[in-house]
Amino acid sequence: MLQYRKGTPVCFLLLVLTAQMTAQEPTIQTWTVGEHTREALVYIPPANDAATPRPLIFAFHGHGGGMHQANKSFAYQQLWPEALIIYPQGLPTPGKLTDPEGKKSGWQSDPGDQGNRDLLFFDAMLETMMTKLNADKTRIYSTGHSNGGGFTYLLGATRGQHFAALAPSAAAGSKSLHLLKPIPVFHVAGENDPLVKFDWQQRTMTALRTLNKCDEGIPWENQRWCTYYASSLGMPVVTCIHPGTHTFLKEAPELIVRFFKAHSRVESAALIVTPIAPTETP
Repeated sequence: MLQYRKGTPVCFLLLVLTAQMTAQEPTIQTWTVGEHTREALVYIPPANDAATPRPLIFAFHGHGGGMHQANKSFAYQQLWPEALIIYPQGLPTPGKLTDPEGKKSGWQSDPGDQGNRDLLFFDAMLETMMTKLNADKTRIYSTGHSNGGGFTYLLGATRGQHFAALAPSAAAGSKSLHLLKPIPVFHVAGENDPLVKFDWQQRTMTALRTLNKCDEGIPWENQRWCTYYASSLGMPVVTCIHPGTHTFLKEAPELIVRFFKAHSRVESAALIVTPIAPTETP
């Protein structure tokens, strides 16, 4: 069990961490962030890989979901067993499109919401993954579905310096999208999504291609529905536009891992970019 308090060092309360590192199943870890006890399901690769810095994937559930459901739906540890995989648990949060009373678990939508409790939770998790579990600072990724995808965009906008690539699903950038710097993105969208309208997502994808200075699209690795947009900045965008609805695409995890494996973060000279204009998309 982990305990994290802002302004104090992270300390492990379990002295059996080495034993955990040999586990083939995720384990629950906890942090204290402000007044909240936060938890996540964490998959740690076998101990014999501990000396090598590990890729790290943050995978966020949608509004009303949870870390156990995300683990079953995404199962990234099966697709990239050498990576650290973390499935965080959201707190009851008012939704923009559903659940305005905030009875179900979710993530903040914009900077400042709920006192930035979810951004601070991310900071705590990242510190632990970097200092205690040897995460590779050049191969950190975020993905999520629906509200979790929106939070992935928020992380890209506010914590983008940490990430090698993002992969939101059924999500649209909101007020923070204009803060995003060029970064490789894999976006999954359903043309018949009744909740996060396809038009909203299309505007987000178009804005990303403009930000990343992308070329015209070509088919991506012979994958149906997927289009690759090369970038003069080395920050490509891949869109996976399927004929479905808001339901998470079952093929998405394999495609997302393939995209993540192709990208690592490179420290580069300052880029001259045109910021994304603020959007009124929910």
